[in-house]
Amino acid sequence: MPSCELAIRVVPRASRAGIAGVRGEAVLVRLGAAPVDGAANAELVDTLARALDLPRRAVTITAGARSRTKRVHLEGVSRDEALRRLGL
Repeated sequence: MPSCELAIRVVPRASRAGIAGVRGEAVLVRLGAAPVDGAANAELVDTLARALDLPRRAVTITAGARSRTKRVHLEGVSRDEALRRLGL
């Protein structure tokens, strides 16, 4: 089964959640949640799972849980396919 890792840059407390393009090497994701008690991380997993048409369990934050720059492991999708599904 294919899998990949993506660099993610999050913008918490945004007016609207969603994929917002690329910043440097990272996929830019806007989140409505504040970075308190894991709310932003939970919303990031939900947002990516929905955008990639994957179950939530297939999206795992592997690095940067307390940072705006994160590494996310995606199970069941290749890097090229993930970027295509995200419209990048």
